[in-house]
Amino acid sequence: MTHDPRIWRLCLITDRGLARGRPLVDVVAQAVQGGVTMVQLREKSATTREFLEEARALKTLLAPLRVPLIINDRADIALAVDADGVHVGWKDMPVERVRAMIGPDKLLGLSITNAQQLAQPDAAQTDYLGMGPLYLQQTKADASTPLGVEGFRALRAQTQAPVIAIGGLKADNSAPVLAAGANGLAIVSGIVAAQDPRAAAAQFAALF
Repeated sequence: MTHDPRIWRLCLITDRGLARGRPLVDVVAQAVQGGVTMVQLREKSATTREFLEEARALKTLLAPLRVPLIINDRADIALAVDADGVHVGWKDMPVERVRAMIGPDKLLGLSITNAQQLAQPDAAQTDYLGMGPLYLQQTKADASTPLGVEGFRALRAQTQAPVIAIGGLKADNSAPVLAAGANGLAIVSGIVAAQDPRAAAAQFAALF
């Protein structure tokens, strides 16, 4: 299935802990106004019911705007709210099983941190890859060693899939990453924690 390549440009990954106490749906709404083209709902501590309610609220917000909603890890939540896709890492359910659950038409993304992962069959069965971390970052405690721009360039050259770069990205350090071959940027704290999520998203969007 082909997808509009513009959806990869600016992916907002949520983190309630960084939202300054604001409702997540409000932060996401502002970010989309600023230019976010895809939203990944990531919840590491919410109960299943809380996760489901957040996913439903975001789906209601994003569907009329035609902004894809991707659910991190939980294929069951994605199916329950008819989200647009699922994103998994190497410790999550295998790509083959996720694809069997969600069907051929929903988006499926996979996190890649090194060449060994990229060479695995899982990487070839996805619609896009999240690749990083690019730089040192604080929002993921178990993050791998940063690739740096040149490391990213070398890894990106090994795949034809759309690649969204992630990890420590800011408006002032992302241009070289795009020049190194990234189709888009995945941003967490740079937008979620911003005083003005709309303005922060617009700064990233301006890079395109």
